[in-house]
Amino acid sequence: QVQLVESGGGLVQAEGSLRLSCAASGRTFSTYAMGWFRQAPGNERDFVAAISSRGGTTYYADSVKGRFTISRDNAKNTVNLQMNSLKPEDTAVYYCAAGVLSIARYTYSYWGQGTQVTVSS
Repeated sequence: QVQLVESGGGLVQAEGSLRLSCAASGRTFSTYAMGWFRQAPGNERDFVAAISSRGGTTYYADSVKGRFTISRDNAKNTVNLQMNSLKPEDTAVYYCAAGVLSIARYTYSYWGQGTQVTVSS
């Protein structure tokens, strides 16, 4: 069992930056791949980025490639999402998830409650 708590969301102007963090409980954190997904009002929950259990492999959605960076610290049970050059279309609730490495929601078994990111133009 893994419990996930996101933090770091907020309101930022376009072209600004935010760093999201996800703190995990449990001693098995390092065995899970971690992912970030986001959901805007009226939309499905979409893949943003993912990282393998040891951090050696990362995946990014095309829409965030070159702007967002996912990283993890297994000693601290945390996964981060550095978001630069933010755009209004990045506005969404961001969720971290733990599971099997992929870009598909269904491979992630554990989810946080989400943190709101709002980018103003």
